[in-house]
Amino acid sequence: MMKRELMKKKTVNNPLAQASKKLNDAVRYGNIALDVIDSVLDLAIDVNSDVESVMERDPAATSKSEVLLLYSGLHAVMAHRISHKLNKKHPFAARAISQAAKFATGIEIHPGATIGKGLFIDHGTGVVIGETAEIGDNCTIYQGVTLGGTGKDVGKRHPTLGNNVMVGAGAKVLGPFKVGDNAKIAAGAVVLHEVPPDTTAVGIPAKAVAKKRDTSTSGVDLDQIHIPDPVSAEISRLQGRIDELEKKIEVLNKEGANQNETV
Repeated sequence: MMKRELMKKKTVNNPLAQASKKLNDAVRYGNIALDVIDSVLDLAIDVNSDVESVMERDPAATSKSEVLLLYSGLHAVMAHRISHKLNKKHPFAARAISQAAKFATGIEIHPGATIGKGLFIDHGTGVVIGETAEIGDNCTIYQGVTLGGTGKDVGKRHPTLGNNVMVGAGAKVLGPFKVGDNAKIAAGAVVLHEVPPDTTAVGIPAKAVAKKRDTSTSGVDLDQIHIPDPVSAEISRLQGRIDELEKKIEVLNKEGANQNETV
């Protein structure tokens, strides 16, 4: 303890040690600043495709300047692209950027998450994207969505979305599985297992239902109304079976009554 205090006093009283410490701090902060600038330059390349994705999928968007300046979902994605690049070398700075973006936009994206080009987060409030989540190109996510993990697993613990995936408002996708290309997750669904490509996941827990998709908008099906209902379909199937059995019972009863009359 005394040795540590003596070293501290020597450092304080030694101008050369103080200058060396200041120089090291300046170099460290300078490296962070250079990496931030590099990330911003790379961001300029990605921003164009992100803005285009909003223009193509949001009928309320009237101009690129409006999207760039006023869309919180775009701001969250832009901040993430910077924090993701900083995450390996400067994790504290990356986390600080993601937290600032969270308070500014209401959207929390962990710097470790991997996001492809053309992600559109519509409205966005309450969206949470976990550390090991992966999102493909041209995906659409609505407000209240969680791409989360389960329990205290380490390693890959968040979902992977393929290309052209739509996740409806309030949906929860939990676990380290894949949602296939062109899949759709209905609003309010709780997805706990893999979703095959070109299907729609509906319900709690969600079930995958095959459905012909409308890909007229950039290959992404944004229809949230005409969603298949697997529970209703099963009830209808059972009702049809019951009707069929009732008819057979009615025929058997008539045959039995006729035999009794004959006797």
